[in-house]
Amino acid sequence: MSILTLDNLTKNFGGLMAVDHVSLSVKEGEIFGLIGPNGSGKTTIFNLINQFYTVTEGRIYFQGTDITHKKTFEIARIGVGRTFQKVKPLKRLTVEDNVMAAAFNREATFAGARKAARDVLKFCHLDDVAMMKAGSLPIGGRKRLEIAKALATRPKIILLDETAAGLNPGELDEAIGIIKDIRGKLGITVLIVEHIMKVIMTLSDRIHAIAHGATITEGTPEEVAKNPAVIESYLGSDYNAEEFSNAEN
Repeated sequence: MSILTLDNLTKNFGGLMAVDHVSLSVKEGEIFGLIGPNGSGKTTIFNLINQFYTVTEGRIYFQGTDITHKKTFEIARIGVGRTFQKVKPLKRLTVEDNVMAAAFNREATFAGARKAARDVLKFCHLDDVAMMKAGSLPIGGRKRLEIAKALATRPKIILLDETAAGLNPGELDEAIGIIKDIRGKLGITVLIVEHIMKVIMTLSDRIHAIAHGATITEGTPEEVAKNPAVIESYLGSDYNAEEFSNAEN
Protein backbone atom coordinates (compact mmCIF):
# COMPACT_ATOMS: atom_id res chain seq x y z
CA MET A 1 0.00 0.00 0.00
CA SER A 2 1.34 3.42 -0.96
CA ILE A 3 1.73 5.98 1.82
CA LEU A 4 3.10 8.80 -0.38
CA THR A 5 2.58 9.28 -4.11
CA LEU A 6 3.95 12.01 -6.37
CA ASP A 7 2.08 12.25 -9.67
CA ASN A 8 3.86 14.23 -12.41
CA LEU A 9 5.23 16.62 -9.79
CA THR A 10 6.62 19.76 -11.43
CA LYS A 11 8.20 22.98 -10.18
CA ASN A 12 9.25 25.95 -12.30
CA PHE A 13 11.25 28.89 -10.96
CA GLY A 14 10.77 31.43 -13.73
CA GLY A 15 12.39 29.78 -16.73
CA LEU A 16 14.13 27.08 -14.67
CA MET A 17 12.53 23.63 -14.53
CA ALA A 18 13.67 22.46 -11.08
CA VAL A 19 11.43 19.38 -10.92
CA ASP A 20 10.27 17.94 -14.23
CA HIS A 21 7.15 15.72 -14.04
CA VAL A 22 8.49 13.32 -11.41
CA SER A 23 6.25 10.41 -10.41
CA LEU A 24 7.03 7.96 -7.62
CA SER A 25 5.22 5.96 -4.98
CA VAL A 26 6.59 5.14 -1.53
CA LYS A 27 5.15 1.98 0.03
CA GLU A 28 4.12 1.97 3.66
CA GLY A 29 6.89 0.55 5.82
CA GLU A 30 9.76 0.82 3.33
CA ILE A 31 12.93 2.87 3.23
CA PHE A 32 12.93 4.64 -0.12
CA GLY A 33 16.07 6.36 -1.40
CA LEU A 34 16.13 9.46 -3.61
CA ILE A 35 19.48 10.16 -5.28
CA GLY A 36 20.90 12.50 -7.88
CA PRO A 37 23.69 15.01 -8.49
CA ASN A 38 23.82 18.31 -6.65
CA GLY A 39 21.14 20.61 -8.00
CA SER A 40 19.05 17.77 -9.42
CA GLY A 41 15.93 18.74 -7.48
CA LYS A 42 15.93 16.38 -4.50
CA THR A 43 15.50 18.98 -1.75
CA THR A 44 13.05 20.88 -3.96
CA ILE A 45 10.90 17.74 -4.03
CA PHE A 46 10.93 17.67 -0.21
CA ASN A 47 10.01 21.36 -0.15
CA LEU A 48 7.08 20.68 -2.48
CA ILE A 49 5.83 17.80 -0.34
CA ASN A 50 5.87 20.05 2.74
CA GLN A 51 4.52 23.07 0.83
CA PHE A 52 7.52 25.27 1.49
CA TYR A 53 7.23 25.72 -2.28
CA THR A 54 3.97 25.71 -4.19
CA VAL A 55 3.51 23.05 -6.84
CA THR A 56 3.52 24.26 -10.45
CA GLU A 57 1.93 21.11 -11.83
CA GLY A 58 1.05 17.59 -10.64
CA ARG A 59 -0.39 16.18 -7.43
CA ILE A 60 0.84 14.86 -4.08
CA TYR A 61 -1.11 12.15 -2.25
CA PHE A 62 -0.61 11.03 1.35
CA GLN A 63 -2.42 7.83 2.32
CA GLY A 64 -4.67 8.34 -0.70
CA THR A 65 -5.61 11.94 0.18
CA ASP A 66 -4.62 14.85 -2.05
CA ILE A 67 -2.39 17.16 0.04
CA THR A 68 -1.04 19.22 -2.87
CA HIS A 69 -2.32 22.54 -1.56
CA LYS A 70 -2.51 21.94 2.18
CA LYS A 71 -0.58 24.29 4.45
CA THR A 72 2.80 23.27 5.88
CA PHE A 73 1.53 22.89 9.47
CA GLU A 74 -1.42 20.79 8.25
CA ILE A 75 0.91 18.45 6.40
CA ALA A 76 3.01 18.03 9.55
CA ARG A 77 -0.07 17.29 11.66
CA ILE A 78 -1.35 14.55 9.38
CA GLY A 79 1.95 12.70 9.69
CA VAL A 80 4.61 13.98 7.27
CA GLY A 81 7.79 14.86 9.16
CA ARG A 82 11.11 16.02 7.77
CA THR A 83 14.65 17.05 8.53
CA PHE A 84 16.62 19.81 6.85
CA GLN A 85 19.95 19.58 5.07
CA LYS A 86 21.23 22.69 6.88
CA VAL A 87 20.58 22.11 10.56
CA LYS A 88 19.59 25.25 12.46
CA PRO A 89 18.65 24.44 16.05
CA LEU A 90 17.45 27.09 18.49
CA LYS A 91 20.98 27.53 19.80
CA ARG A 92 20.22 29.28 23.08
CA LEU A 93 17.63 26.72 24.13
CA THR A 94 18.46 23.32 25.53
CA VAL A 95 18.40 20.20 23.40
CA GLU A 96 15.25 19.10 25.24
CA ASP A 97 13.53 22.45 24.67
CA ASN A 98 14.26 22.22 20.93
CA VAL A 99 12.50 18.86 20.75
CA MET A 100 9.65 20.03 22.97
CA ALA A 101 8.97 22.89 20.56
CA ALA A 102 8.47 20.31 17.82
CA ALA A 103 6.39 18.05 20.06
CA PHE A 104 3.80 20.79 20.55
CA ASN A 105 2.77 20.06 16.95
CA ARG A 106 0.86 17.12 18.46
CA GLU A 107 0.89 17.63 22.23
CA ALA A 108 -1.49 20.06 23.92
CA THR A 109 0.22 20.23 27.33
CA PHE A 110 3.67 21.06 28.64
CA ALA A 111 3.88 17.72 30.44
CA GLY A 112 2.91 15.83 27.28
CA ALA A 113 5.46 17.67 25.16
CA ARG A 114 8.21 17.09 27.72
CA LYS A 115 7.49 13.35 27.92
CA ALA A 116 7.40 13.07 24.13
CA ALA A 117 10.69 14.97 23.88
CA ARG A 118 12.42 12.77 26.46
CA ASP A 119 11.27 9.58 24.76
CA VAL A 120 12.57 10.79 21.41
CA LEU A 121 15.87 12.03 22.88
CA LYS A 122 16.51 8.60 24.36
CA PHE A 123 15.74 6.96 21.03
CA CYS A 124 18.21 9.28 19.26
CA HIS A 125 20.93 8.78 21.89
CA LEU A 126 20.68 12.37 23.07
CA ASP A 127 19.24 11.90 26.55
CA ASP A 128 22.63 12.46 28.18
CA VAL A 129 22.92 15.93 26.61
CA ALA A 130 19.26 16.96 27.01
CA MET A 131 20.09 19.95 29.22
CA MET A 132 22.98 21.16 27.07
CA LYS A 133 22.47 24.28 24.94
CA ALA A 134 21.73 23.11 21.41
CA GLY A 135 24.34 25.49 20.01
CA SER A 136 27.05 23.55 21.88
CA LEU A 137 26.37 20.27 20.11
CA PRO A 138 28.92 18.97 17.57
CA ILE A 139 27.70 18.23 14.05
CA GLY A 140 26.86 14.60 14.83
CA GLY A 141 24.68 15.66 17.75
CA ARG A 142 23.00 18.38 15.70
CA LYS A 143 22.13 15.88 12.99
CA ARG A 144 20.56 13.56 15.57
CA LEU A 145 18.73 16.52 17.11
CA GLU A 146 17.28 17.29 13.68
CA ILE A 147 15.95 13.72 13.48
CA ALA A 148 14.63 13.97 17.05
CA LYS A 149 12.68 17.14 16.26
CA ALA A 150 11.08 15.46 13.26
CA LEU A 151 10.20 12.34 15.27
CA ALA A 152 8.64 14.47 18.00
CA THR A 153 5.90 15.46 15.55
CA ARG A 154 4.86 11.77 15.47
CA PRO A 155 5.18 11.27 11.72
CA LYS A 156 3.90 8.33 9.72
CA ILE A 157 6.56 9.06 7.11
CA ILE A 158 9.80 10.96 7.71
CA LEU A 159 11.75 12.75 4.98
CA LEU A 160 15.47 12.68 5.78
CA ASP A 161 17.56 15.22 3.86
CA GLU A 162 21.26 14.28 4.01
CA THR A 163 21.27 13.45 7.70
CA ALA A 164 24.60 11.64 7.33
CA ALA A 165 26.52 14.47 5.64
CA GLY A 166 29.63 15.56 7.54
CA LEU A 167 29.68 12.64 9.97
CA ASN A 168 32.77 10.65 10.91
CA PRO A 169 32.71 6.84 10.47
CA GLY A 170 31.48 6.16 14.01
CA GLU A 171 28.74 8.78 13.77
CA LEU A 172 27.79 7.41 10.35
CA ASP A 173 27.25 3.91 11.74
CA GLU A 174 25.20 5.38 14.59
CA ALA A 175 23.05 7.33 12.12
CA ILE A 176 22.45 4.20 10.03
CA GLY A 177 21.39 2.33 13.17
CA ILE A 178 18.94 5.06 14.16
CA ILE A 179 17.40 5.17 10.69
CA LYS A 180 16.99 1.39 10.69
CA ASP A 181 15.26 1.64 14.07
CA ILE A 182 12.94 4.40 12.84
CA ARG A 183 11.47 1.82 10.49
CA GLY A 184 12.11 -1.32 12.53
CA LYS A 185 11.15 -0.17 16.04
CA LEU A 186 8.86 2.79 15.41
CA GLY A 187 7.22 1.51 12.23
CA ILE A 188 7.73 4.82 10.41
CA THR A 189 8.19 4.88 6.63
CA VAL A 190 11.39 6.63 5.48
CA LEU A 191 12.08 8.68 2.35
CA ILE A 192 15.78 9.52 2.36
CA VAL A 193 17.97 11.83 0.28
CA GLU A 194 21.64 10.98 0.68
CA HIS A 195 24.92 11.21 -1.25
CA ILE A 196 26.84 8.74 0.91
CA MET A 197 26.53 5.42 -0.90
CA LYS A 198 27.10 3.35 2.23
CA VAL A 199 23.93 4.86 3.69
CA ILE A 200 21.79 4.50 0.56
CA MET A 201 22.93 0.95 -0.21
CA THR A 202 22.66 -0.25 3.38
CA LEU A 203 19.21 1.16 4.03
CA SER A 204 17.15 1.47 0.85
CA ASP A 205 14.61 -1.09 -0.30
CA ARG A 206 14.22 0.87 -3.55
CA ILE A 207 15.94 3.89 -5.06
CA HIS A 208 14.61 6.61 -7.38
CA ALA A 209 17.33 8.45 -9.31
CA ILE A 210 16.88 11.90 -10.84
CA ALA A 211 19.03 14.37 -12.80
CA HIS A 212 18.21 17.87 -14.00
CA GLY A 213 14.88 17.56 -12.18
CA ALA A 214 13.71 14.50 -14.15
CA THR A 215 13.57 10.79 -13.40
CA ILE A 216 16.42 8.59 -14.67
CA THR A 217 15.35 5.24 -13.27
CA GLU A 218 13.90 3.45 -10.26
CA GLY A 219 14.59 0.01 -8.83
CA THR A 220 16.49 -1.97 -6.24
CA PRO A 221 19.89 -0.59 -5.18
CA GLU A 222 21.61 -3.21 -7.31
CA GLU A 223 19.51 -2.34 -10.39
CA VAL A 224 20.08 1.39 -9.99
CA ALA A 225 23.84 0.92 -9.49
CA LYS A 226 24.12 -0.80 -12.87
CA ASN A 227 21.98 1.67 -14.83
CA PRO A 228 24.16 3.40 -17.51
CA ALA A 229 22.31 6.72 -17.18
CA VAL A 230 22.88 6.76 -13.40
CA ILE A 231 26.55 5.98 -13.92
CA GLU A 232 26.93 8.78 -16.45
CA SER A 233 24.99 11.51 -14.62
CA TYR A 234 25.68 10.69 -10.98
CA LEU A 235 28.25 8.04 -10.17
CA GLY A 236 30.85 8.93 -12.79
CA SER A 237 32.58 6.79 -15.37
CA ASP A 238 35.36 5.73 -12.98
CA TYR A 239 33.10 4.17 -10.36
CA ASN A 240 33.30 0.45 -9.53
CA ALA A 241 29.89 -1.23 -9.79
CA GLU A 242 30.93 -4.08 -7.52
CA GLU A 243 32.10 -1.70 -4.79
CA PHE A 244 28.91 0.32 -5.12
CA SER A 245 26.71 -2.75 -4.79
CA ASN A 246 28.70 -3.90 -1.75
CA ALA A 247 28.87 -0.47 -0.09
CA GLU A 248 27.14 -1.82 3.00
CA ASN A 249 30.23 -3.91 3.71
